[in-house]
Amino acid sequence: MNCVDYLLPKKVRKEDLFVLGKKEQLSFYDLKWQVAALANHLRRVVGCGNNIILLSPNNNFFIVCYLAIMKSGNVVIPLNPATEHKSVAFIKKQAKVRIAFVTAMFQNRMKVELGEVWNEEDLLRIFDSEIKVKYKEEEDFDMHSLAQIIYTSGSTAIPKGVMISHKNIIANTSSIISYLQLTSDDIMECVLPFFYCYGLSLLHTHLKVKGKIVLNNRFLFLGTVLEDLEKYRCTGFAGVPSHFQILLRKSDTFTSQTFPHLRYVTQAGGKLHDVFIEEFQEVQPGVEFIVMYGQTEATARLSYLPSERLKDKLGSIGKGMPGVELKVVNECGDPIQPGEVGEIIARGDNVMLGYYLDPQETASTIKNGWLYTGDLGKIDEDGFIYHAARKKEIIKAGGKRVSPREIEAVLVEMPGVVDCTVSAEADDILGEAIKATLVVNNSDVVLNETMVKAFCSTRLAVYKIPHMIEFTSRMNVNAAGKKVKKR
Repeated sequence: MNCVDYLLPKKVRKEDLFVLGKKEQLSFYDLKWQVAALANHLRRVVGCGNNIILLSPNNNFFIVCYLAIMKSGNVVIPLNPATEHKSVAFIKKQAKVRIAFVTAMFQNRMKVELGEVWNEEDLLRIFDSEIKVKYKEEEDFDMHSLAQIIYTSGSTAIPKGVMISHKNIIANTSSIISYLQLTSDDIMECVLPFFYCYGLSLLHTHLKVKGKIVLNNRFLFLGTVLEDLEKYRCTGFAGVPSHFQILLRKSDTFTSQTFPHLRYVTQAGGKLHDVFIEEFQEVQPGVEFIVMYGQTEATARLSYLPSERLKDKLGSIGKGMPGVELKVVNECGDPIQPGEVGEIIARGDNVMLGYYLDPQETASTIKNGWLYTGDLGKIDEDGFIYHAARKKEIIKAGGKRVSPREIEAVLVEMPGVVDCTVSAEADDILGEAIKATLVVNNSDVVLNETMVKAFCSTRLAVYKIPHMIEFTSRMNVNAAGKKVKKR
């Protein structure tokens, strides 16, 4: 089965809206015929099996192109518009890209030759030429075939192309719908970009259940986000840690306003420290807070912690979602005992095909069918997993191994601290010294290095207290809202 046939509803009415918003709306009816028209055009003009770049913010153009490329049997490569020109050039060359769909606003800024480029006006001409085309499901389609390549930052600074199959998308979407109990009544506010696997999962799930999405590309204008939640009666909101930290520490409105239609929020894309989850539950007690964990290599999602388990399992990423097995193993590949630290590994139909044209990296990441995530974790007596750190983030200060997240969890408890990043700095004596960069709120709270170290001394072992303290007013996040760390 082609994943687009799985995602799009079989029966639609012209009045059934999928995309809500001030700038654009899109019905399921228009979406289906536009996808059919563009897919048919692609088959006739370029054939199948081609890698096609897609550069666009969250909008109707992205949604139609994204689905049509996969529907046509081609492979979509959604790119972050902020990707460095050097990386775009590398991706174009590696993937042998000849065609790209780029919105006009980004087309004018793009300095890399992408081959034949189609924008919004080209799409309208294609729709006119394919007006009589009707949507048909694919027969005898190989669901194991490649659907998309999601490029992520590699450990060597060279982008790695994560290969996702049609089956991967179907499996991941089905599991997420199951544990979130999504229905056609659900309306999701989307602030996460669709070039990011977490954002794509919102698109996939709400297409499948015939729900609705509200597109908001202006999260930093918090008023618009809160207005959308209320105006469109959103039942769901999905964010990464920075989204919740900003809502809780920089928005008086969010902490004092209630959203009667908001059923749940999901959080993934990194560790949100416990203090923020507790704050959220205090200010929005009627909203379910669901912690999730995943990777691009897993098509988005691997585990979840139900809201009702936050009281007794706070800090946990939960257990494997339906259809996914999770284990925490030692260096020999054997399961660890409760309290020990090991690597989190996963197995399921959502695990990627591998890295594009990189068999060596694929072999080191997928072993005997298990995805080695590179994340360190613990497991308790009840089988709940706790994410400790990325293997590559561990700091070795004076011969002692230190997890940045343990220190960060302490620092964000300080009044006036919105976020913090703990990193390693080269040191002649210690090898690596611990540096803490604190994002402070513009409030009456005054902090200095002495106060921070004194606060840490009552909560951390001496060797874990940061050697260097830096203050800033801005969070260092990427276009997906995820924290950017430098090593």
